[in-house]
Amino acid sequence: MFERFSAARRRKGAIATAAAVAALALALTGCSGSGGGSTTDSATSGSITWWGWTPEIGVGKQYIQEFNKVYPNIKVTYKQVATASYDSAIRPALASSVGPDVFNMAPGGGIGSIQAYQGSAIDLTPAITKALGSDWKSKVAAIGPAGLTTKDGKLAALSVGSTFAGPIWINPDLFAKYGLTPPKTFDEWVDVCKQFAAQGATCFEQGAGDNGFNQDLLHAIADSIQPGLWSDAVAGKAKWTNPKLVQAMTTFEDMFHNGIIQKGAQGAQQYPDVNNDFMGGKAAMVMMGTWYMQYSTVAGADAAVSASGVANAKPFPIVSIPFPAVTAANNPVPLFGDADYGLAVNSKSKHQKAAQTFVTWLATDEKAQQVVANALNDISALTNVSPQWSDIKLVDAGQQQSTLDTLIKSAADTTEPRLGDIGTELGQAIGVATGSVAAGQATPAKALATLQSSAGGN
Repeated sequence: MFERFSAARRRKGAIATAAAVAALALALTGCSGSGGGSTTDSATSGSITWWGWTPEIGVGKQYIQEFNKVYPNIKVTYKQVATASYDSAIRPALASSVGPDVFNMAPGGGIGSIQAYQGSAIDLTPAITKALGSDWKSKVAAIGPAGLTTKDGKLAALSVGSTFAGPIWINPDLFAKYGLTPPKTFDEWVDVCKQFAAQGATCFEQGAGDNGFNQDLLHAIADSIQPGLWSDAVAGKAKWTNPKLVQAMTTFEDMFHNGIIQKGAQGAQQYPDVNNDFMGGKAAMVMMGTWYMQYSTVAGADAAVSASGVANAKPFPIVSIPFPAVTAANNPVPLFGDADYGLAVNSKSKHQKAAQTFVTWLATDEKAQQVVANALNDISALTNVSPQWSDIKLVDAGQQQSTLDTLIKSAADTTEPRLGDIGTELGQAIGVATGSVAAGQATPAKALATLQSSAGGN
């Protein structure tokens, strides 16, 4: 889910209190299906628990209700753990003998990372092979298993769906109100923001206090300048001090001074601050990923606007546009993303068969994946499943459906990771670099030199 990135960065250095961990452990002991109830392991019956930071409780219950139409004798209890508390809760739970049967795992080195918890998961290759056949890799989005497979080849979790960053979302009503056109180039972006400012309106908002979303912004800028260079730097094949990356960081810095990024951005978080301002109709543009598609629906927009805290705010048809081209080369900025989360089966579970039944159903069954696709939060893991628009009520289908289709199709061709190739230490170092530049504490060149040193001097 989208909060994983920002919360994962914010949680670094935070330590859960012993009381909180104890309370979670007690809650688990009281409801876990792996904690000493039935000793029978059946693929079609039993009680299992599932822990995750996402999906929301309502969506989780929807998945379980659909699952029980097919497997009525498997009881699934979903426990949503606060994003920032997930690691401090799941670590002792998995170390115990009463941990959850199914738990969320994510690519990369952030929250719920495969790096940290792969040892507690069974290999799900046999399960997905049984469900989809020996050619299963041709049936699922490659970016899913790519981020959830260990270095020794164990498929530690099955992707339910993926999310991608890179696009800009706009409020078309605000553009129409002031007679403005969404920007396609960086120069147009500067000009549009000047015109919004002249009207006393907010153009683009960035939660610059959130290192994760600063990383997204810098990543997109770098891809626009030289596609693929960011990934090369992450892999150690290019230096962070590469002149093109210095150019990217300089452009990032310029956005805080040329009127694109709002004043006081360093004190704002992407969630809830920027999200509330945008959904409340205060800002015309924001950089969010494909997870934002959920707010294109009537139900999603109504909920987000109501939660924004903006008085008299009304739902509007959010629309995505490509990231504006930074240079005259007009290089398109590709989407970059990963599995939103994967479902792993606890190696200590006494109900592994039932757990595998649930996990493989949600990740590989077409009806299950249709539920995922129609929620417009994740892009389905199965490549042959896409949203059924006749079953989805958009705020304004005429403005939104074609852009949503384009976004989803672009995601299907994406192979560039967002988080999956970035370990914990590198992610922290990128956050320090972008944060210091945003705050005016370091020049782009100096910040990237420090980042290069932190990255191991490749």
